[in-house]
Amino acid sequence: MGIFDKAKDLLSEHSDKVDQGIDKASDYADQRTGNQHSDKIDQGTDTVKDRVGDYLGADDATNTPGPTPAVPPVTPERPA
Repeated sequence: MGIFDKAKDLLSEHSDKVDQGIDKASDYADQRTGNQHSDKIDQGTDTVKDRVGDYLGADDATNTPGPTPAVPPVTPERPA
């Protein structure tokens, strides 16, 4: 059993704790930014939870989650 198998087992055994940790980190980030980026933080939280769920649903190493969404290029109208 490799390290990723062990990690997957631990994640599946403690998925409720993982979700709580993700929510806690999200709330902390939201608080530290003065709730100015709540929508983006919520979107990131959902993405992380989806990725963890995808990882736990993968049967073997050949079953990988879908592609990472593309990041739009930086333009003068959209600063970095």
